[in-house]
Amino acid sequence: MPVRKIPKNYRNITGIAAHSKSNGTAAYESSLERDFLSLLEFSDDVTQFEVQPVSIEWLDPSGKKRTYTPDVLVHYKQSHHSTIEILYEVKYRSDIKENWLVLKPKFKAAIAYCKARGWRFKLITEAELHTIYMDNVRFLLPYVTQGILHEHYEAHMTLIDQQIRTLKTSTPNDLLAAVFDDEWSRAELLPTLWYLIGTFQIGIDLNQPLSMQSKIWSIR
Repeated sequence: MPVRKIPKNYRNITGIAAHSKSNGTAAYESSLERDFLSLLEFSDDVTQFEVQPVSIEWLDPSGKKRTYTPDVLVHYKQSHHSTIEILYEVKYRSDIKENWLVLKPKFKAAIAYCKARGWRFKLITEAELHTIYMDNVRFLLPYVTQGILHEHYEAHMTLIDQQIRTLKTSTPNDLLAAVFDDEWSRAELLPTLWYLIGTFQIGIDLNQPLSMQSKIWSIR
């Protein structure tokens, strides 16, 4: 559970995201943090995450006690039902550069804290989040989190699954055209297709821009 309440901020984007993998409130203090939480929710390797779960204490050179609260603790699944924990700080590169003298002792304290617990400490910046992959996550995540709301979703999933297995490789446009001739029926199938792609049941390279002409393939 969060150890620190995130205050309202009129300079940056703040809010609370509804994420099923969050242990406790998934609050964020910037658009960068919001995107990172979305990436964690989307990732098939993440079992759960906790926003601001710990406060780390250390002494500065004058002997005064200081406290640092990193942004997110993430639990990743590994083989043999084990997990690996990584404690993240999410910051813009410009913030790190401008405030390095203040941040450096905090990060050193976090590294020591994580080492003692068998965790890792990592920084995340816009370099890791302002990507084509993140653009695709923003698009697909609503389909994943909402699920398939259409009353015929099971039939639609079966139609798409059978067709992609037959074709082996295709594009969203060609796959839907192979299932139905008319555009209205194809439009009804599209949310189900995005759901199957977003839940990794149909293969796609998410490091490339996502479109109706993207290459997709059967993974079964």
